[in-house]
Amino acid sequence: MNNSSLHDEKTFYQKFLTDLESCTSEVIIESPYITTERMRTFDRIFQKLLKNKVKIYIITRDPKEHEDFMEPQSEDAIQWCEAIGIQVLMCIGNHHRKLAILDRKILWEGSLNILSQTRSREIMRRIDKQEFAVEMFNFLKLGKFL
Repeated sequence: MNNSSLHDEKTFYQKFLTDLESCTSEVIIESPYITTERMRTFDRIFQKLLKNKVKIYIITRDPKEHEDFMEPQSEDAIQWCEAIGIQVLMCIGNHHRKLAILDRKILWEGSLNILSQTRSREIMRRIDKQEFAVEMFNFLKLGKFL
């Protein structure tokens, strides 16, 4: 697949942020965990995207399903997202998928929690092919929610 590239925790964010900056219509991020520290990475770019009328959707675990130390961080981040105009969809039942669909053209998938990763070793595959991004969107039945 010549439209894909592999990234680890060291190379992911630089490329992902570049992709985000290019978005013109929609950002979908599934990240079961959200931390205050990692959300700082996205503060400026999310606000810029929203100003440019890009819709942002975050799909994450209900904070009540987190351990005690994670619950307040997740709740604070969700409240901040909703306050600035990001739609947050909370899942129950051990939600654990990690992916992003950007403008339904670029698909990121792998093991890295996009909105919380700090010290773990991870891998993410970037697929720059609309067919695969739309396939994932449809497979997850996201059209029912977005």
